[in-house]
Amino acid sequence: MAQLDFGGQLETVVTREEFPLEKAREILKDETIAIIGYGVQGPGQALNLKDNGFNVIVGQRSPSKSYDKAISDGFVPGETLFSIDEAAEKATIIQYLLSDAAQIAVWPQIKSKLSPGKALYFSHGFGITYKDQTGIIPPEDVDVILAAPKGSGTSLRRLFLAGKGLNSSFAVHQDATGRARDRVIAMGIGIGSGYLFETTFKREVYSDLTGERGTLMGAIQGLFAAQYDLLRSRGHSPSEAFNETVEEATESLYPLVAENGMDWMYANCSTTAQRGALDWWKKFRDAVKPVFEELYDSVESGHEAKLSIDSNSQKDYRVKLEAELQELKDSEMWKAGAMVRKLRPKND
Repeated sequence: MAQLDFGGQLETVVTREEFPLEKAREILKDETIAIIGYGVQGPGQALNLKDNGFNVIVGQRSPSKSYDKAISDGFVPGETLFSIDEAAEKATIIQYLLSDAAQIAVWPQIKSKLSPGKALYFSHGFGITYKDQTGIIPPEDVDVILAAPKGSGTSLRRLFLAGKGLNSSFAVHQDATGRARDRVIAMGIGIGSGYLFETTFKREVYSDLTGERGTLMGAIQGLFAAQYDLLRSRGHSPSEAFNETVEEATESLYPLVAENGMDWMYANCSTTAQRGALDWWKKFRDAVKPVFEELYDSVESGHEAKLSIDSNSQKDYRVKLEAELQELKDSEMWKAGAMVRKLRPKND
């Protein structure tokens, strides 16, 4: 285990050097890992585990697009691809990677397959943390573990294929076998994590829901929209407004921030940009901090979970969701974005 020193606050992390793939394979050599759900996280985690030499099967409803995708990814019906019930029955580690709403619906099936000594694996702490609302309460004689990649399953797979890794958090909620910690770290290495940092189910879901609604998606869309609309209202063209708001950020600056940090970015931009950024960043921080406080309180209280569960349980949820997504797609800003992306130089 490596220790990171954040100004006197030590944090323990697990790296591939300290916990190599060979060790992970040895720990899980007798395990059958069932991926339940082949949607957002399922394909990336399943394929990475498979390529890393683990015994992986998939449980997915048929017929469905996800079932067909599993076949196209090389999983064979009756051999490595089964119904949810069959896969859960065969597994010693059940990776419960369905959506939060689907986890609630399918839970009675999964619970019936949790014989003593098995491990129930999550990549999101929602179902366990909000158990009063989800009803997901595992039996006491199974391990309950979490490895949560800090990004989409698509990113996890792409980075794996590029020889890199997406950082993941890990947690042990219940250790029935005495092997839960080894199991979850081995799984985290197996799915292709860059490094692993320890958390709890509750902290994972609180930070994740805040991040999704905040700087990862909700807040960034709001920030983009506010600046784009302002520039358009002041006479700037759609192309100019989009490039100055989104394109320069995502294509030029954000990759450099990811590589070197915001401090490096500040030190390596023009003096005019430097001065303006230093003068304005705290104003933006102070303006949005109350919104983040309100957001975190809503997550912590369970209100966000209730909103999510209630909306997903409505019969016309998909119709309403598509309408909201279409509103984004039809906005001038993202129509401009689609046109700008077409103009990007193509690799030969």
